[in-house]
Amino acid sequence: MLTPLEYAITQNGATERPFSHPLDEVFEPGIYVDVVTGEPLFSSSDKFDAGCGWPAFSHPIAPSVVTEHEDVSQSWMSRTEVRSRVGESHLGHVFTDGPLESGGLRYCINGAALRFVPYAEMDAAGYGYLKPAVRERAA
Repeated sequence: MLTPLEYAITQNGATERPFSHPLDEVFEPGIYVDVVTGEPLFSSSDKFDAGCGWPAFSHPIAPSVVTEHEDVSQSWMSRTEVRSRVGESHLGHVFTDGPLESGGLRYCINGAALRFVPYAEMDAAGYGYLKPAVRERAA
């Protein structure tokens, strides 16, 4: 069952307040999955502190797990919305101001749209097959 905030973000496209979600400060090894479906979305190895107040990643765990859509909901700007492929959950937005050495993208993701699975719990949670993605990129 989703919390009211998780529902508002993933189903209605809302945005949480910056610096309001604990996942912004989590940098331990593991993966981030869609809070709605459990679909693996991001690896901790690709997370960085962008200082924007939301969890930021240089890219998804695999290109196919997210979809991108033009977002013109703000009359003063156009941006690219990021959704999960399986659940079509609104996750956040992607910007072109990320670290150049990692491809130059910043996936700015609402913490409430994610569930963090620590590396030590990945096997038990059914995500053990993704451990190499965490290790390879962390090295």
